Amino acid sequence: MNRSHRPCPSPLPPPLLAWLLALWLACLGIPAAQAQPLPAAAPAATAPEDNSPLPQVDELRKQLDAIPQKLGELDDGRKLLADVNSIGQAAERVVARRGLELADVDQRLAGLGPAPEKGAPADAPDVAQQRTALNKQRTAIDSELKLARLIAVDAEQRSADLQRQWRAQFQAQLTSRTDSPLAPSFWRNLRYALPGDYARLKGLGADLAGAVDTGLQSPRGNQFLGYLGLALLLAVGGTWLAKRILVRALPHRLPAARLRRSLLAAAAIVANVLIIGTALQLAWSGIQPGGVLDEDMLALQQASLRAAAYATFVITLGQALLSRRHSSWRLLPISDALARRLSPFPWWIALLSALGGLVTDVNAIVGASLATEVLVHALFALLMSITVAAALGHLRATPAAPAGGEGAAAAGETGRPLWLGLILAGAGLAVAITVLAVALGYIALAGMLARQMVWSGVVFAATYLLIQLVDDLCEALLSSKGDFGRRIHATLGIEARLLDQTAVLTSGVLRVLLFYFMVIALMAPLGTHPDELFRRGSNVDRSLKIGDFTLAPQALFTALAVICAGFLTIRIVKRWLSDRYFPHTALEPGMRSSIVTLLGYVGGVVVIAVALAGLGISVERIAWVASALSVGIGFGLQAIVQNFISGLILLAERPVKVGDWVVLGETEGDVRRVNVRATEIQLWDRSTVIVPNSEFITKTVRNMTLGSAQGRVLLRLPAPLDADARRLRALVLQAFEAHPDILETPAPSVTLEGIQNGTLTFLAIGYVGSPRQVSGVRSELLFAILDALREAGLALSPPATISVAQTQRAPAQEPAPKEA
Repeated sequence: MNRSHRPCPSPLPPPLLAWLLALWLACLGIPAAQAQPLPAAAPAATAPEDNSPLPQVDELRKQLDAIPQKLGELDDGRKLLADVNSIGQAAERVVARRGLELADVDQRLAGLGPAPEKGAPADAPDVAQQRTALNKQRTAIDSELKLARLIAVDAEQRSADLQRQWRAQFQAQLTSRTDSPLAPSFWRNLRYALPGDYARLKGLGADLAGAVDTGLQSPRGNQFLGYLGLALLLAVGGTWLAKRILVRALPHRLPAARLRRSLLAAAAIVANVLIIGTALQLAWSGIQPGGVLDEDMLALQQASLRAAAYATFVITLGQALLSRRHSSWRLLPISDALARRLSPFPWWIALLSALGGLVTDVNAIVGASLATEVLVHALFALLMSITVAAALGHLRATPAAPAGGEGAAAAGETGRPLWLGLILAGAGLAVAITVLAVALGYIALAGMLARQMVWSGVVFAATYLLIQLVDDLCEALLSSKGDFGRRIHATLGIEARLLDQTAVLTSGVLRVLLFYFMVIALMAPLGTHPDELFRRGSNVDRSLKIGDFTLAPQALFTALAVICAGFLTIRIVKRWLSDRYFPHTALEPGMRSSIVTLLGYVGGVVVIAVALAGLGISVERIAWVASALSVGIGFGLQAIVQNFISGLILLAERPVKVGDWVVLGETEGDVRRVNVRATEIQLWDRSTVIVPNSEFITKTVRNMTLGSAQGRVLLRLPAPLDADARRLRALVLQAFEAHPDILETPAPSVTLEGIQNGTLTFLAIGYVGSPRQVSGVRSELLFAILDALREAGLALSPPATISVAQTQRAPAQEPAPKEA
């Protein structure tokens, strides 16, 4: 039966199903063309092989002209776009091949030399004949090349036009309103349409039963039963056996790290999808030997394969992320109780999505009435909304205090991440809007929201798994902590720190790629391509014009989105550099802070410039505004600008950096942070002084740790004139050498500085690792020296003076030290 029907969207997202279907069909040896997956976005053009046949230009033109320029209500926009893109790619292949041939002909003509002018001797007969043949060949190739280029341009324009019409039609369908399920007319229309739909569905069932009877009654009836038995055995026993093999064999072959759980989850998903898909394909193959399936049976076969592959993927993905029975294998940082509560929801979501998609496809096959289609979409939207709402209720009712799985404790301490809260809030809002849309009669909008909600959850979950797998692979293969990384370090002599940097950078790049493809996947059910994300896609054309500047609402939304996304990206990059990349480098904390701060300022300027460009404010207008504000800046904002420029100088030249001990007038302490306007200095009493950056540029600053990080302990010890000077010197020097914080290089020294008023003055100098240790070491040395002198029967003459100095050139008069 070939029933004409109106195409309707399926709750199952086509791209994932096409990829999964092609994957396991390839493993079965079935060509992808036989599977007839739903057409997705146009694939990227690939370089043609030299021996691949080229299509005829005239045939391409006929195919392009056969595609309607206006998209009708019954036309499948996705299929038409795929056909137009295929024609454009074929034309590009012709252009590429003919371009090479044209260049080869031109080169051969150049080898023959220029044609003889009038009056010049003629070419040899064979040369003239060859030149004529090449010119004729060049004319034909050039003509075909120009026609192919014209077809490629026309195909690109036709594709853009169809996309615009399809999007407008899609928006019109979303805003269309039917009878509400709460209204009696909805059920009245359904009652009138049910007998006819039931008859059509019964006819499809009769076709399926007839195909099965044909398979049983054919000479290959035993083969039919064998296929069915093998399919059942593979679906039940194959998944059980695959799980046992993966659990017992895979962990022993992998290092004892996080890679075990992430790779095990990915392998389980691929294995289950392949097994279930193969089993269902075997079941359908048992029907085919009895006879050739008609168009409806083939469509039903493809619908069932898509539904089975999708349901298997979602169920296995949910089990891998939750891991209800094995908390150590759990990828999500949640508690065991929450994992048990959420474990049924992947099953419900997968079965509802697969069943909704299968029913929608069956309606399309039998040509069901509009009332039945509306009922199916309304039921799917309501059931899916209830399921998602129940899952959200469990998530909100359970505190994020996990008790199992690596990284769970950290998640429980830091609380729920911001991005997860935004996703949950968006899901809750989508559920509310879906239920409200169904109640008001906007069934198409409700069905789209339900499909997009489920698809977004699947995409987020799959991306999370892939991110974990990428991080674990990079750590196991490239980091110095893994066995492979240690072998690289031992074999090639690469530093462990460099390996760790490579692992972190590779993981970061792969995360960016995964995020990019995640955005594409989220937009895939809506038919949106990556280059259309920033295009104007609404019908809002009202704008506010102020002079020559036009302020459109969409431009405001675009600028706001750019600012939010830009500053969020800057924050993520800064945190990634500070927490993950810089700890594996040899950069000191001051340089790290300077780089991160400068990156934030530069990124902020770029984001603001891009946002202003989105509003239509060009660089010239910004220059005019800056010129107009220059007078005000010169008078009212002079101090702010001065501090800003001084902060940039401090970050660039770094005379004062984070961690330095500085003395600025009466202020003495450690530099904790260098901002663009002021610098924070922590004093000895743990208080913080905020000093304008211009103070560090215009005034004298003493940096105690700039030239050398070592501190000097200087003691002046007076002794009586009749004291044993050599023994006293030995005792003091012994006290310096015995102290663990006194450095061996430079070595401590004790000298007799002079004799004044009957008193010997000994000068003792020792060096410590940091000026911050001077005060404590000085006190401990004094205690040790006094004890040693008392035991030896020696004494000091009052008064005794003590001074502290730096390893760099000492000033004329050293300041009195401060106690910590």
